Amino acid sequence: MKILFVYLFQALLQLIYLPLKAFCKVQDQVVYLSRQSNEKSLDMQLLEQAIEEKAPGTRQVFRLQMMEDGFAGKLRYFGHLVGDMKALASSKVVIVDTYSIAVSCLRHKAGVQVVQMWHALGAVKKFGLQSLGTKEGRDARLSHAMHMHRGYDYVLCPSAATARFYMEAFGCPAEKIKICSLPRVDDIVTPKEGLAQRFYAENPGLSDRRLVLYLPTFRDREAYVAQELKLAFAEQETYRLVVRTHPLSKVKPDPEFSIHGNYSTYELMQLADAIVTDYSACAFEASLLMKPLYFFVPDYDLYMRDRGLNVDLRQEMPAATFTDADALADSLRAAAYDYDALYAFQSKYVENTKNNNAAILANFVLTLLQKKDSDS
Repeated sequence: MKILFVYLFQALLQLIYLPLKAFCKVQDQVVYLSRQSNEKSLDMQLLEQAIEEKAPGTRQVFRLQMMEDGFAGKLRYFGHLVGDMKALASSKVVIVDTYSIAVSCLRHKAGVQVVQMWHALGAVKKFGLQSLGTKEGRDARLSHAMHMHRGYDYVLCPSAATARFYMEAFGCPAEKIKICSLPRVDDIVTPKEGLAQRFYAENPGLSDRRLVLYLPTFRDREAYVAQELKLAFAEQETYRLVVRTHPLSKVKPDPEFSIHGNYSTYELMQLADAIVTDYSACAFEASLLMKPLYFFVPDYDLYMRDRGLNVDLRQEMPAATFTDADALADSLRAAAYDYDALYAFQSKYVENTKNNNAAILANFVLTLLQKKDSDS
């Protein structure tokens, strides 16, 4: 029944889209589509700025809307989807950072260039088409009916090593892969002037403690796994564990392991003395700072069975991968970290670690606009 509804829904979208394609005039504009957030992501902000600096006046349109729960929320999203279709029918370049119904389910005008700028800097865990049919993945039949991740002309990828994962996850051939780090890399590797002074002014009790930042992925067993780490660091006088949960997490923040003030995850990374994660792609971001990076994965075998991994953490970062929280804390105190392994990890999965990624991507997007001008 669900599959039948999907086909009827797509037929309705095509009927609405046909006159939009016929009557909407294509403009020299870039449209950003996202269901990931209602606000511009950091990558979008930095790319928008870089494009404006290189080609002032370039029209950039943002269509950002998360799908809300309930019938009323879905009805509102349908109205937003019609707006997405109008933007698609009148844009030369389309940038998405997640699955887009309008992009993948519809047939577009010839020459429209769609760029997938995925919202993560790589993939430790399997995702997209890789995880279909697994316990934590999406329903395979429904996803195929929704043409999941079809319609991309280019897929941005931070390294050649990551390309294989992306080709599987997005179902795209090698020629559609564009090796290019995300603009956020620029922000991560650029020191923030006055950040430490502001932080310790708001958190004076932490000035004599070494900060251990825990960044878990969004998954089942999240609260239980976090509790193990909290217990291991509860009596530590030298170290202070700070927990920053995933934006989609429903786990309530614990005041004992939180901080005062409004700080982004990347700012906390710069402030931290060590970073702990699990299967999150933030591991690649953290590696850019060359600070001790640890993986706390007590459910490693279970996660491999239920979801699957692209990166074998036990093989690539053996001395920094732990299933026991106390053993991780002991290793941290020992202060004998394998920085060579960390550098190899960073170099393998993020090829460009310089502060020029937004500029490189802006040049690429502008080239697509110019190419279409010359072809029309």
